[in-house]
Amino acid sequence: MTRTLISHAQLRRGRGRVIYWTLLTVVVVGFTLVFLGPLYWMVTGALKSGQEIAQTPPTLFPQDPQPQNYVDAWTQLDLAKLLFNTFYYAAGAVLFQLVFDTAAAYALSKLRPAFGNVILGAMLATLMIPAMVLIVPQYQTVIDLPVLDISLIDSPFAIWLPMVANAFNIFLLKRFFDSIPEEIMAAAFVDGATPLRTLWSIILPMSRPILGVVSIFAVTAVWKDFLWPLLVMPHPETRTISVGIYAFAAGTPQNVVVAASVIAALPTVVIFLIFQRNIMSGLTAGSLKG
Repeated sequence: MTRTLISHAQLRRGRGRVIYWTLLTVVVVGFTLVFLGPLYWMVTGALKSGQEIAQTPPTLFPQDPQPQNYVDAWTQLDLAKLLFNTFYYAAGAVLFQLVFDTAAAYALSKLRPAFGNVILGAMLATLMIPAMVLIVPQYQTVIDLPVLDISLIDSPFAIWLPMVANAFNIFLLKRFFDSIPEEIMAAAFVDGATPLRTLWSIILPMSRPILGVVSIFAVTAVWKDFLWPLLVMPHPETRTISVGIYAFAAGTPQNVVVAASVIAALPTVVIFLIFQRNIMSGLTAGSLKG
């Protein structure tokens, strides 16, 4: 029998039922307003005129909707180029993370090298380091890559390489691989499969949910990142969508900038709505072993 904070007997009583549903409604409505409120304000603000979006107090609905703002944002800010750049960087980040993070997680989970737990612990310890602390050493590495003595400024590798070492994704993948029974691995080795063949033919097909989660995390990380692309992609032809909107914001009407922000947010919102079940199933698939 499932135990809850409020007993079933109390919920069946008239007063207890009213209090429960009242609190539940208040919490659900409150969280809905907190999460959807900014999105609604952004979408409606993009339809307002320059004067209406700046007036105080603000209007709840656009008095004279202007869909032309989206067209102006697309043309004036060259969003097609910015979106292409961001998609390109996101695709590369997904590829690099799937290859290297999967290999690292597979080695730690199934091959179990010497000092594997120490290595994993050191990786997880990096999650306690604030991202801002790493900006300076990462930037110094990018402007003068050790050994090769080359600069990665305005190169997609300046975004791809720092994203490869993602301890959180490696931990997620390892936890999922841990949930795969050892009997499957033993059967593959008996049949003469090498570790690489086992990974390719058995582990990866079974790991599609978590691989999808890692891919989505990589895409959203590139899409929402601002400071790092601002530092390593200064040329107008290599900017991401967030940096491009920021660069053009000074000389562009506010309503047009808001419209550009709506367009920039659409891909990630659509990805989440389409793959939300995959995200949840991938995150919970390796939580229980057996």
